[in-house]
Amino acid sequence: MTSTPALAPAPITRVGLVVFPGFQALDAFGPMDALNVLSESPAGAALTLCVLAASLDPVPTYVRVSADGKVLDDLAPTDSALRGFGQAIVPTHTFATAPEDLELLIVPGGTGTRSERTIATVVPFLRERFPRLRYLMTVCTGARLAARAGVLDGRRATTNKSLWSNVTALGPNVDWVRSARWVEDGKVWTASGVTAGIDCCLAWIARVYGDAVAKSTADIMEYVRSNDSTNDPFTWMIDSQ
Repeated sequence: MTSTPALAPAPITRVGLVVFPGFQALDAFGPMDALNVLSESPAGAALTLCVLAASLDPVPTYVRVSADGKVLDDLAPTDSALRGFGQAIVPTHTFATAPEDLELLIVPGGTGTRSERTIATVVPFLRERFPRLRYLMTVCTGARLAARAGVLDGRRATTNKSLWSNVTALGPNVDWVRSARWVEDGKVWTASGVTAGIDCCLAWIARVYGDAVAKSTADIMEYVRSNDSTNDPFTWMIDSQ
């Protein structure tokens, strides 16, 4: 009896990117650029993007941080604590007006994941939207927000190795994978630190659109793609914490 090959998942059309003050630029724009390239191909021509935030004000990649490392939600500059170098992105939707048909939601990390204001706005949104998503992708300490939302409970996941102890403590019911560039568990994809988000997104593209499309996307980006999710050269940082 001849077995029938498993069909690839149906492609998606609606992507959402969560942003907040102090998000890590490459956490967001690494996967975004892979999707930008994908959208210029026949395979990804139907992709649309929503940039989601608490308000429609431009969202900076920097936040104020006190001398003891606390994120300050008041962005007014002071002489003693200001991270003012960075970029800003303009949201297309607020969390309250986000389209109902989001299929892939990407959550970057960054210093801002420690902000009480960000926790109060992003975590409830993740918790509410997760059941309706086809895919959730976190990059770096974006897993901190997903863990707080409880959407990683009972699943395998990973995060930035330099902040491993801090993030994993927020998800006692998560099966944290120490040595992983990225982890796929059902509809949840989690990437390790910063640049790992590119490898994770390319792996996701391979899963949904096929490996040839992922290879073409990486080649156009002139990016040397990692095909082995377990090849993690930064695991050593965990033991130094």
